[in-house]
Amino acid sequence: MKNGLALAVVSLIWASSAMAHPGAHVHPHDGAHWLVLVSALGVIAVAGGLAMGKIRRRK
Repeated sequence: MKNGLALAVVSLIWASSAMAHPGAHVHPHDGAHWLVLVSALGVIAVAGGLAMGKIRRRK
């Protein structure tokens, strides 16, 4: 529970810089939507690798 609360606080702080548009922000602009796709594929690849490792350890 403590980790979830800390993650929520960090996410709110990080998102506040994205909401203040003139400064640095973390969302892609214009044609940079491919970054979201590449990031999602990377997360899927890591999750798949972890799942395969867990399955192999069971045998």
